[in-house]
Amino acid sequence: MKRVPGSFGLVCGIIGAALILAWVGADGYRQTLITTTATYALIALGMYVPYLMAGSLSMAYGAYAGIGGYAVGLLSARTGLPLALAWVAGPVVAAAVAVLLGLATRRLSGFFLAAVTLLFGMAFTALLVDAEGLSGGSGGLGSLRPLNLFGWVPSHYQIVVGSVVVVCVIAFLLDRLRMSPWGVIVRTMRDAPRAVEAAGVRVPVMNLVALAIGAAIAAVGGGLFTYSAGSVTPDTFTLNLVFLAIFMPLIGGSATPWGAVLGAVIAVELTLNFPVIQTSGTLILALGVLVILLLAPQGVIGYVSRLARLGARFVGGRRG
Repeated sequence: MKRVPGSFGLVCGIIGAALILAWVGADGYRQTLITTTATYALIALGMYVPYLMAGSLSMAYGAYAGIGGYAVGLLSARTGLPLALAWVAGPVVAAAVAVLLGLATRRLSGFFLAAVTLLFGMAFTALLVDAEGLSGGSGGLGSLRPLNLFGWVPSHYQIVVGSVVVVCVIAFLLDRLRMSPWGVIVRTMRDAPRAVEAAGVRVPVMNLVALAIGAAIAAVGGGLFTYSAGSVTPDTFTLNLVFLAIFMPLIGGSATPWGAVLGAVIAVELTLNFPVIQTSGTLILALGVLVILLLAPQGVIGYVSRLARLGARFVGGRRG
């Protein structure tokens, strides 16, 4: 499949964002759906870098999102510092933890890497429950103070708009990063690590950088969701979300980060906003993933691109 050009993907993303925001309006439930979708999309985008670009499957993204969420909660409840600093501190701490975890698991791959990082995510949740004096225990942290940017306090709708903008910007930047020299090396490293090592590139270092970037993006999503919800608990970012985030790029299309965004929209729509199948939305989503992997392994975007090329050939043939 030919990749979606960066500028074309951005234009489609902007058009889609505008349509979504027009649909949301002042409806509080729809606004909550969009912030949830943005959180899902950011976690999926975070997993995209090490998982689909570097070929390293980490299951610790619930912990990374939790670090971002608790950065917002702790700065609000425990300090008088500007709340905006949480979106700096959270991603930095999450990236540092991802690097340390990557160093500890550098000799693992496949199932063993997934299992160890999964255990780390579970241990992180248990730590939050036990550290009651810091994290608030199982009850978490709530009653967060509003974000104040030089005297301007954004409304909930403005937070929704900002969330959509952040997702579009990060998806666009990752799309450009994917086709940059660094991205080409990372994708080559996934398929032929020995060839990359022979060229003088240190594969372990590249893996650590990919993990750090992914963890930082997931932490941004965690902080966003926590602020929108007004609270955070150890169970806010569950393993179910991590498993969903693995399949979101596969649903939307793994050839571009925009596929992770589209996959997040589809996942939230099926699991949270489809009254007819709301009780079995996750089952429908699982069946949808199976159908997509069998009939359109390049995802929805890949299938649409294929249909567009076939349509262009048909039109060209008719004109000829």
